[in-house]
Amino acid sequence: MLSTWENLILGALALLILLWMQPGIKAAIARSKQTPSDWPSVIGPLLMVVMFVLLLIAMV
Repeated sequence: MLSTWENLILGALALLILLWMQPGIKAAIARSKQTPSDWPSVIGPLLMVVMFVLLLIAMV
């Protein structure tokens, strides 16, 4: 178990990392709003995996 001062240092380090990466995160969010949606390319394979798992469960 970590002591109190170690937890405080880890929390401060995590906060500094978030603040350091904030400009990149904002730019990535702005770029993602401008790109077209790729949900059909995600849902297709995901649905196939779910169907395969259900098939395997039904075979038992």
